Amino acid sequence: MKVVVTGATGFVGPSVANAIVDAGHEVRVLERKAGSWSKARIRCQEAVQGDMTDPESLKRAVGDRDVVVHLVAIRQGRKEEFQQIMIEGTRSLIGAAKEAGVRRFVLMSALGASEETKDLVPYYNAKWTQDQDLRSSGLEHVIFRPSFIFSGEGGILPTFRRLARAPVTPIMGEGTQKIQPIWIDDLAAYFAAGVDKPEAVNRVFELGGPDQVSWNEFWERLKNALEVRRPSVHVPMAFMRLNALVTERLPGNIPLTRDLLRMLETGDNVVTTGDGVATFQLPLVTLDEQLRRAVA
Repeated sequence: MKVVVTGATGFVGPSVANAIVDAGHEVRVLERKAGSWSKARIRCQEAVQGDMTDPESLKRAVGDRDVVVHLVAIRQGRKEEFQQIMIEGTRSLIGAAKEAGVRRFVLMSALGASEETKDLVPYYNAKWTQDQDLRSSGLEHVIFRPSFIFSGEGGILPTFRRLARAPVTPIMGEGTQKIQPIWIDDLAAYFAAGVDKPEAVNRVFELGGPDQVSWNEFWERLKNALEVRRPSVHVPMAFMRLNALVTERLPGNIPLTRDLLRMLETGDNVVTTGDGVATFQLPLVTLDEQLRRAVA
């Protein structure tokens, strides 16, 4: 298969692109800055320069491709940026894919994005809109909704590691809500299989690792992996929101924002069906092994 991957140079992208290459497919990546694919250590065969706000570059990216794998997303920004990059950009990409005769469109959505949460924060709204636009496009598609994605480098886990080593670790609220982290290489394996697996056609899959744990248990396991014995304290969400009001105004990629807190407050971030495991039959890394790899 000839595959194009958008968002290939982000946090998840290199692992996904390389997994698709390793599965025997020919990969082209869309990159905003020329040469980004090399710095990200992507083993692709080709790169096209462009971005989600440039419809013509999207047409160049999808030309002669069999499959589109779409990973582009932002987590912070103004509502207008979510609209322009994630919603309008994805619509342009879907249109370009249809025009080019692409056979399948594989989308990374997010666990937690739903009809009930779409108006909670711009991120959920953009992900839900992407889902609905793709499902109504007439394109053969596969939609993956992963939980927290863990990796030794990048993503949220390095921030968690720093907090676990702090004199006191803050746990938001009562710490009883559950999460189900998935290791980045396992997520990449799902996408590689999703490129051509017949049983995945026109389906939505929630993805998580094999372990569902509360935040309290997660912090205990992470500290065990780090071999630290620092105390934890439960911080009221009202105080966390006040803190986020300050930190989200700082420049750069801020780990704590009010939107993130709203998403965390909505409930457990866990898989509700076993469709992904049953359909793909892929081995999954346990949470303790994820943490061991991340701190090694």
